[in-house]
Amino acid sequence: MDSGYSSSYAAAAGMHVVICPWLAFGHLLPCLDLAQRLASRGHRVSFVSTPRNISRLPPVRPALAPLVAFVALPLPRVEGLPDGAESTNDVPHDRPDMVELHRRAFDGLAAPFSEFLGTACADWVIVDVFHHWAAAAALEHKVPCAMMLLGSAHMIASIADRRLERAETESPAAAGQGRPAAAPTFEVARMKLIRTKGSSGMSLAERFSLTLSRSSLVVVRSCVEFEPETVPLLSTLRGNPLAFLGLMPPSHEVRREDSEDATVRWLDAQPAKSVVYVALGSEVPLGVEKVHELALGLELAGTRFLWALRKPTGVSDADLLPAGFEERTRGRGVVATRWVPQMSILAHAAVGAFLTHCGWNSTIEGLMFGHPLIMLPIFGDQGPNARLIEAKNAGLQVARNDGDGSFDREGVAAAIRAVAVEEESSKVFQAKAKKLQEIVADMACHERYIDGFIQQLRSYKD
Repeated sequence: MDSGYSSSYAAAAGMHVVICPWLAFGHLLPCLDLAQRLASRGHRVSFVSTPRNISRLPPVRPALAPLVAFVALPLPRVEGLPDGAESTNDVPHDRPDMVELHRRAFDGLAAPFSEFLGTACADWVIVDVFHHWAAAAALEHKVPCAMMLLGSAHMIASIADRRLERAETESPAAAGQGRPAAAPTFEVARMKLIRTKGSSGMSLAERFSLTLSRSSLVVVRSCVEFEPETVPLLSTLRGNPLAFLGLMPPSHEVRREDSEDATVRWLDAQPAKSVVYVALGSEVPLGVEKVHELALGLELAGTRFLWALRKPTGVSDADLLPAGFEERTRGRGVVATRWVPQMSILAHAAVGAFLTHCGWNSTIEGLMFGHPLIMLPIFGDQGPNARLIEAKNAGLQVARNDGDGSFDREGVAAAIRAVAVEEESSKVFQAKAKKLQEIVADMACHERYIDGFIQQLRSYKD
């Protein structure tokens, strides 16, 4: 397989870094951002994914395109997995059997990736946390491998070492800003699922551990300015040194097509800071019963809202929302069941708060514009992220049943009112979110972290 690189050219132009993200857009997009940040400093990047996933990515900035090569490895066919189901977004999350088939197909990329890497003349391989076979290929071809964790340092502390998590809350930097709460019972129970083996033959915990054991460096998307209570305590992860990328806040350029989007035009007609933007990510849609409770909570709160709603699988348009909801909220609320320009919405002056699932990408994007967060975490790192922001008083979680994680309309309305309506509490959340905005939007700070990361890669090679 032709990599398109020669060792002499790579030496003259800088490093050649291979980036291999997990097949989810919440991972693909920040990895593409990292690729462009490396390319902007003269390093060549091979971005490895599947053809359909690559075709759905935004274009690389023209000035950087010559330095970013996309390597499309076809996802092997697995009986029972629909054609074209390349990202996790294409796989119904309420079908564990389908999720396991997708992981089996993903593992089928091991041989073609190793073949590519064998001729790539790469200086580094950066892999996601489940890419044990990519890390094995790096070992086989004697290329150093870095494992990238796209979550908060607090999340890493919570999974790495419970003693470290306790030290985090007792550190001097944590004084005065509250302690992150313990994980609720329902979240602890769900986390046990990562140790469950399915038909793919390997649990998520095993994938993580194997990838980590085969890596020379662990890369974290955070910084000491944002997490002073945690980052100083994290020098290694199970013996592997850590590197920090900063928060990598996305750049935002106002595009004509975004400003002409119907959702943005609706925001243009709303008063400043009057709208709660609601978006719970594209990976795991809420079931229809939870969609109804969230809708009724928005109605009960009485605020203006713009809701980017992903339809649950198999639910008709007629059943998606509670009967009469759209009529009762007409004029103060909009529900969009299609793609919306999230960055342009968050940047809009009419938006005053963000109801989010607290994926790390969305958390950073919301705080980049100084919005306090109303938080409804669903799975994975979202719970630790939400507890981190809550401890910083920049947001509030919707009240949940500790045993099963359920929530109701009253809890939704109460959280919205506290963050976006009630004068005394909302002022506190807004002020804390603005303080975090100073850190998240400090582009020069985060660019220095990228420079430091590159220096770590170079010093390892040297």
